[in-house]
Amino acid sequence: MQFQQLQYFVAVAETRHFTRAAETVHVAQPSLSQQIRALERELGADLFQRARGNITLTDAGEALLPLARRILADADTARHEVMELAQLRRGRVRLGATPSLCTGLLPGVLRAFHDRYGGVQLLVEEGGSHDLVRHLARGSLDLALVVLPLPTPSPALTTVEVLHEDLVVVSSPDAPAPGRRGRPVHIRELEQTPLVMFRHGYDLRELTVAACRAEGFDPRFAVEGGEMDAVLGFVRAGLGAAVVPHMVATRAELGLRVTPLASPGLKRTIALAHRSDVAPPRAARELQQLVLAKAPQLAARNSG
Repeated sequence: MQFQQLQYFVAVAETRHFTRAAETVHVAQPSLSQQIRALERELGADLFQRARGNITLTDAGEALLPLARRILADADTARHEVMELAQLRRGRVRLGATPSLCTGLLPGVLRAFHDRYGGVQLLVEEGGSHDLVRHLARGSLDLALVVLPLPTPSPALTTVEVLHEDLVVVSSPDAPAPGRRGRPVHIRELEQTPLVMFRHGYDLRELTVAACRAEGFDPRFAVEGGEMDAVLGFVRAGLGAAVVPHMVATRAELGLRVTPLASPGLKRTIALAHRSDVAPPRAARELQQLVLAKAPQLAARNSG
């Protein structure tokens, strides 16, 4: 009894038509009929009652059908499990993340993942949440770390909250401190502080501008249009202050003055997103679990 013969038998049983069954399994109808007859000879029983325009199962066919379906299903399961394991040895994960997370969070998470699954290729796309959502929707990313709420909520995406981040004000130690030195600064006090501002489409830009306008003023930009590393460099050079995640601000090598925001402060919620209609590949699911487990720990360590 051959696996292929069982496939052909189930196809005929379900369509009750040899020609349509052959089309279903992409084989010539004479070849399908020949394999069915070979199966019947091996089993020593007819599986179908053949009459012009009327194909029905015999008692032997009725007995074989659920067994054949189970065998085919088990084979599919086995194939799927082997492919899943293979993905963890030589698969690929396409991950998107905002630039601040690429700087502050991802190095530790990706190192832990690489230690476990060294054969899996990691492709990282850096961008704002709006761009990452678009990449997810068209299938060019498996997962993305985005900022909630999404710029355009989509029922086609599933999001799981990963962590909440405090935002702080960073400035050069050689420049005047925003607000009064030694105490948290209120957003309204930034009205007199030139800011180094991220480019359009950057989540932190939208958050900062919205917070300033809620206090009744438009922020004044000393420099604008940069990515995270550029903004931090401009701040370090004394061109202005910037509002950034605490996780990024406290990196020792930056040497920046970090001033917390006065209550209620500013926070942002980081979530892991993937398409709702397509299950991420096994390697991506493993990375997803690792992000959910490790990200809060790494964020706390980097903020400490």
